[in-house]
Amino acid sequence: MSDTPTTPEPKGQVSDAVRGNWVDHLAPHATRPYLRLSRADRPIGTWLLLLPCWMSLLLAMLYDGQARLEDLWIAIGCAAGAWLMRGAGCTWNDITDRDFDAQVERTRSRPIPSGQVTARQAALWMGIQALISFAILLTFHPNAILLGVVSLAPVAVYPFAKRFTWWPQVFLGIAFNWGALLAWTAHTGSLQWPAVVLYLAGIAWTLFYDTIYAHQDTEDDALIGVKSTARLFAEKTPQWLQAFLILTVTLMAIATFLATRDRSPLSMVIALAGPWAMGWHMQWQMRRLNTEDNDVLLHLFRSNRDTGLIPLLFFAVACFL
Repeated sequence: MSDTPTTPEPKGQVSDAVRGNWVDHLAPHATRPYLRLSRADRPIGTWLLLLPCWMSLLLAMLYDGQARLEDLWIAIGCAAGAWLMRGAGCTWNDITDRDFDAQVERTRSRPIPSGQVTARQAALWMGIQALISFAILLTFHPNAILLGVVSLAPVAVYPFAKRFTWWPQVFLGIAFNWGALLAWTAHTGSLQWPAVVLYLAGIAWTLFYDTIYAHQDTEDDALIGVKSTARLFAEKTPQWLQAFLILTVTLMAIATFLATRDRSPLSMVIALAGPWAMGWHMQWQMRRLNTEDNDVLLHLFRSNRDTGLIPLLFFAVACFL
């Protein structure tokens, strides 16, 4: 037996939370179950919700050649809204999935199945987050407000998708990339094709990273009858992921071209390098993929924050040349 001392895990910690996260170690004890419902101890989801917003905002600025002071507020508002709506959406997901979560090894430590909060308390917390997010939304262009309200439909449907389709990741993509439409509209006042194509690229990207994520639960999902692309693709997952990679890069490159075709050649070239570099990072994930190793799967899933930051950096450089 090793004599090396071990530090006990904080009480109530969720199994797939980032170790040493601020929620489990710094947040007041009374708030921890609610912050865990919001996945504040697992920030990757907030990044994946936010990055399409920021990409779209930068492409919109390239599209019309304008960078206004209000764009700073749009960027900040999207960040706050992403945190809040991701939290509200995850809370809703945990309320609807509480019986399933209790039967899956990775999720039975979540606040509701583990008894840290009741479904009623979770519903109240969900409402608080949604209301604050709505207050932020009201500061945007009226058309963006309308899009924000419409986004509630896919958010509401997503938790049920895995019960009736093998493609719940499509529904997640529809909900998670809505910010690409909203941020563009907040800047320009209306939707144009670059935002729509970027939105479709985001859905393809979601199919890539969430299929990787879903492979962690394939055995438990099969036992309880939950569907996913991971179960559907099975041993053919690498081929499908490669297809989603190509589709993501192609669509994002088209969106970038449409947004920058009236800008300088240098700005266009720099911006177009973003989707290519993003594809390189996705290919890096493919080389390390092991669908039988949950630690690898979780690591690759979390690495998609960097995947999204790569084109964002190129768009920012092109925008502020």
